[in-house]
Amino acid sequence: GKNCSLLQEMDVIQKQDENCYCYVQNRTMHLQYLWSTIQIKVNSRERFRFEPISEKNNCRNSETVFEFVACAVQILWKPETCTETFLSIKQYGEDVCFKIQPFKIEPYVVRVKREMLDGKLLFLFVAGIFLFHFANSLSRSAKFFYLSGVILGVLALLVFVLLTLKRFIPRHSTFWILMSGSWMVSLYFIYCFKENIQWLWSEHKIYLLGYFLAVGITSFAISYQHGPLTTELSITLFTWTLQLTAFVLIYFGVTIPQVAYAVIAVSLCSKGLCYPLGAACHIARKIKHHFKAKKLVFKYLTEEEYREQGESETIRALEELRSFCRSPDFPSWIAVSKLQAPHRFAAFVLGSPHVSAAETKAHDEQYGIGSFFLEEQLFETRAQFEQDEPANSVHEEDEENENEMHTQIPFPYATELL
Repeated sequence: GKNCSLLQEMDVIQKQDENCYCYVQNRTMHLQYLWSTIQIKVNSRERFRFEPISEKNNCRNSETVFEFVACAVQILWKPETCTETFLSIKQYGEDVCFKIQPFKIEPYVVRVKREMLDGKLLFLFVAGIFLFHFANSLSRSAKFFYLSGVILGVLALLVFVLLTLKRFIPRHSTFWILMSGSWMVSLYFIYCFKENIQWLWSEHKIYLLGYFLAVGITSFAISYQHGPLTTELSITLFTWTLQLTAFVLIYFGVTIPQVAYAVIAVSLCSKGLCYPLGAACHIARKIKHHFKAKKLVFKYLTEEEYREQGESETIRALEELRSFCRSPDFPSWIAVSKLQAPHRFAAFVLGSPHVSAAETKAHDEQYGIGSFFLEEQLFETRAQFEQDEPANSVHEEDEENENEMHTQIPFPYATELL
């Protein structure tokens, strides 16, 4: 990168000869750049070649087989020419270098800008959180199973075909070896597809749509024929696969790896703490129910119980009043000065009844059975009932025949008694 031009934010570079450019990442981490990306756009009126430059030019330094294959394919992969290209660089990622090779002497423009909130990163992060916390319920959904089959068939066709032909592979060891190789190849093709999605969509849109449509319909048909998962073991494995996929989405959904690790750890702890929290809530409900005041139960008294309770409470209250009047703290002279019959009050304090015999007889004559008050109440009730009765009868006859009017004269109750 010594001979390459260094790119910075808000740069607008216009050149017409072949040149290479590098964007060096800022190693100082800031949380406001959690979902931030650097957008590099190159456009020209004539066609040019956009060629990424890898730091590992020598494939012999590759540490794994996957890195060697990726390096070899990267060397053989020659990007097509175009008039406009777009490059999104993840914040706090690796340094990116690329070369621009114009075919004609025509100026091209390189623009660099920062996008503070990348919608794709935020979508991946939110999708990962959602997928992890709802993996158990989604693994039991038939619709999500069919959707997963379509996505797996489109993105990892080799893995989907191998899962379909699993019953024809006799040995499990052979199946898992083929599955490992299929996943590695599928992941690499996904990486290449992600890096060249813009070029593929602009140059080969028809073929790309045809592939999505054909493979999607075929995958859905095979998934529908197989049916949703039924055994608990398969559902558990599917749940674990969804949770692992959620961790991958969370990792690629933020620009700071340390934040991704922290979110994954918190998610695991929250999933593991659901059982202790549930037990604590159950114990708290039991304790609350134990110390909660019992609900009051009301018991309705019968007429006889009401009369007995009234008499007993009256006797008790009178005894308490006598005891208070006999106590030294009672202001006897003040009470005597305000009473109309102090001799009767003194007799009551010494134990005499609070109601005289004459008062009891007068009360029975006025309010007892056969008293004048009771007869008056009965007379008023009967007269009111007989006055309301003709009005009701007239209303009923009016509904049957509106043109006829009938009146009814009530027979007085007093005349009936005479």
